[in-house]
Amino acid sequence: MPIPSAPPAPVSFAEALRLWLKIGLIGFGGPAGQIALMHRLVVEERRWVGEERFLHALNYCMLLPGPEAQQLATYLGWLLHRTAGGLAAGILFVLPGALFMGALSAIYVATHEMAVVQALFFGIKAAVLAVVIEALVRIGKRALRNRAMIGLMAAAFLALFLFDAPFPLVVAFAGLIGLVGARLKPDLFAPAKPSDQAKNKAAIDAKFEAGQLDWARPSLARAVRTLAVWLALWFIPLILLFIWLGQDHVLVQEGIFFSKMAVVTFGGAYAVLAYVAQEAVNGFGWLGPGAMLDGLGLAETTPGPLILVLQFVGFLAAFNHPGGLDPWLAGGLGAIVTLWATFTPCFLWIFLGAPYIEILRGNRALSGALAAITAAVAGVILNLAIWFALHVLFARLDPWQGYGLRLLIPDWSSLDPWALLLGAASALAMLRFKVNMLVVLGSAAALGLVIHALS
Repeated sequence: MPIPSAPPAPVSFAEALRLWLKIGLIGFGGPAGQIALMHRLVVEERRWVGEERFLHALNYCMLLPGPEAQQLATYLGWLLHRTAGGLAAGILFVLPGALFMGALSAIYVATHEMAVVQALFFGIKAAVLAVVIEALVRIGKRALRNRAMIGLMAAAFLALFLFDAPFPLVVAFAGLIGLVGARLKPDLFAPAKPSDQAKNKAAIDAKFEAGQLDWARPSLARAVRTLAVWLALWFIPLILLFIWLGQDHVLVQEGIFFSKMAVVTFGGAYAVLAYVAQEAVNGFGWLGPGAMLDGLGLAETTPGPLILVLQFVGFLAAFNHPGGLDPWLAGGLGAIVTLWATFTPCFLWIFLGAPYIEILRGNRALSGALAAITAAVAGVILNLAIWFALHVLFARLDPWQGYGLRLLIPDWSSLDPWALLLGAASALAMLRFKVNMLVVLGSAAALGLVIHALS
């Protein structure tokens, strides 16, 4: 029987800041890679948050509109250090990628040349595949503990991968199955029992047991204050823009449009990209269809949430239609307005709902629903991982539709052998030889630059 380790030391705010900045700087691979990264750093290596609480938070974030990985970071930061911690985690998760995207948007407008930038991140993207695979293995061991959970994971994956089912519908259906299953077959849908390693309390779990997390207890007065403050933060800047520039200015239109997107973007960037592209290109005429694809390519090569592609759209829209402002000033303001309208609601959803989600952790029916959602989330991450792998390994993918199915068929002649080699070597280094993740990412980035120089 293992001897319990000493209680983990309290996590200082400065220590947390350093970790959130690190995640913001190396958070490649979209939500799958970023969730994998947070799981490794926060749960496995530092034991700041326990496995069950991490998955519980992840399930809630999967149900929200907006970028689930950024909201998960905000949730974890809030658990550790109240609202200030949530703000630090959520902002630092986005800030490095936003700075990269702002600079790349300006370079794109000035030169339309992105080859060197894409080469810089080529190796990192290949190595991120290993991080995603490792997370799937870890979460799978935890969530897929019986045939029912394995079946839910497989069903979620097939619904998304083969049928392009709406993401919220998949998650909601899994939750419904869990609610019913918790009553009919409670042994199949009970929360996973902690492993011997997990019995050594994580820092935040120890604080909960000691009754030290008063901010995690629901309070109606606090909820009302949170709602009032964050609605004001969200809309007052947009109202001031309206007063300054009028309703027809592109900056005001962006604020309204992307605020709507923040409420309906279930499933992250890919779920909303088609609608944004249609409206930005055909509806508003802000930019051309080729520029939309370039923007997605930039978002895929930089750290941070993929929904930062909206920042690129906001920059180009305002640059192309400055409405009396200097184009560069308008472009910069367009990027800021887009970021503000996209991410401010994310903090509202977390700070308002997280205390109620925490208090419901012991509810049997809810635990059954969230156990089922966790299994479905494993299928979601598998789908995202395969999508990411296809786009990293193949230069050309052909969409195919028929018999109710929607597939991306890789053109095998476009397989990039260097990407395959880097991805396989990174996976071997991390999974077999347990090489430090930063060493793997740094080595892959350096090799990517060498490959670009040689070719």
